[in-house]
Amino acid sequence: MYEGLTYAPAGATSPADGIWTGEYPGFRRFDTTVVIGHGEPTWAAASEAVLRWGIKRRSGFRVAPDGAVSTDAKYRISAGWGPVSVHEPVRVVAVVDTENRCGFAYGTLPGHPVSGEEAFVVHRDSTGAVSLTLRSLTRPAPTGLWRFTFPILLLAQRFYRRRYLRALVH
Repeated sequence: MYEGLTYAPAGATSPADGIWTGEYPGFRRFDTTVVIGHGEPTWAAASEAVLRWGIKRRSGFRVAPDGAVSTDAKYRISAGWGPVSVHEPVRVVAVVDTENRCGFAYGTLPGHPVSGEEAFVVHRDSTGAVSLTLRSLTRPAPTGLWRFTFPILLLAQRFYRRRYLRALVH
């Protein structure tokens, strides 16, 4: 269904599931959850932001086209430092939007610096706590010069994960 992805299976980060299981040999697996606030106003703001790329944008990325995420749609995520810009072609492979869970996962397309999938999910519990879960599966890009910079890309990934975890805090 999701042509052109640089990995398989699409949807492996399971954004609709509260518990993420599964083994993915060859990938670096990351899964963490933080409480970002409490109550209906926090939920409303966080769920709107996550479905409009708010976590990426608030962390310093540009996303095109603008607008809400849509399953099977392609996007270009960009970050720049001075005269250097990195462009990441991705495809949204899963969207969840329920009363208590909201988010999406995107997969990498050829030209992305790494290969794999990343998910951003906000969810709330019966006490009103609103949390953000980040999940990712990462390995070196299958081809190109990016393969040789993978250790440096892992450092950048850690830097941005810290930003993601603070992007929706209320």
